Amino acid sequence: MTQTLLIVSLPFEPIVFGVKLNMHLILEYLAFFIGFRYYVFLRKKSADVISSNNRLSIIIGAIFGALFLSRLAAFFENPIAHLDQGLLYNLNNKTIMGGLFGGLLGVELAKKIIGEKHSSGDLFTLPIILGIIIGRIGCFLAGVKEFTYGKETTFFTGMDLGDGVLRHPIALYEVLFLSVLFVIIKRLPKLHLTFKNGDLFKLFMVTYFSLRFGIEFLKSNPFYFLGLSSIQILCLICLMYYQKFILRGITYVRKKLYLL
Repeated sequence: MTQTLLIVSLPFEPIVFGVKLNMHLILEYLAFFIGFRYYVFLRKKSADVISSNNRLSIIIGAIFGALFLSRLAAFFENPIAHLDQGLLYNLNNKTIMGGLFGGLLGVELAKKIIGEKHSSGDLFTLPIILGIIIGRIGCFLAGVKEFTYGKETTFFTGMDLGDGVLRHPIALYEVLFLSVLFVIIKRLPKLHLTFKNGDLFKLFMVTYFSLRFGIEFLKSNPFYFLGLSSIQILCLICLMYYQKFILRGITYVRKKLYLL
């Protein structure tokens, strides 16, 4: 019989001075704060080829792109239900996948407007990963109140997320994956491999969107188009966007294997 051991019951909503704390929301804001402070720390340590003014324009482009597409992608997760829930609900509803890809498009648009030619993604990569890890811990603590939980399962990783049913703890899968990816990307520049400027960010996007495409099969999505969820369709669009990078990586691996 599968048993699940939890230090706290889920959803985790501690009461402090008579106020019930929304840990998911608290950790979401904390993710933004820590991620941004980590970015500032890394920028001070690095020789950034992009000027401060252009870097600020890029950040603004990322913010607006992320705000728009995060909400649009969230709307298409279940458009029929969201049409009945009103504008205010849809403005508050968002998804990290739309935020990431929207931020990417916002950055590219901002760079075209200001004429910036250098790749800007590598400096954001580790702060973004760290922010998502913190945010996903918040999603896990929210249990079944946040739609990041998985289907029922008898697998040994199954956990009671608040409804008395053993489910895939998808948020924890992401935390584990991203923690390993964080360590790998942090160490890659020290291995003296051949990387172009921007490759680390592309590596993160390709690996994370590939993971999310697969993980979506473990979720009970309410709306599908051609057998895929809106998040999976967005993942495929992102992978197509990076097809040249993916093909370059495959060619590189083949050459290394041939030399062996």
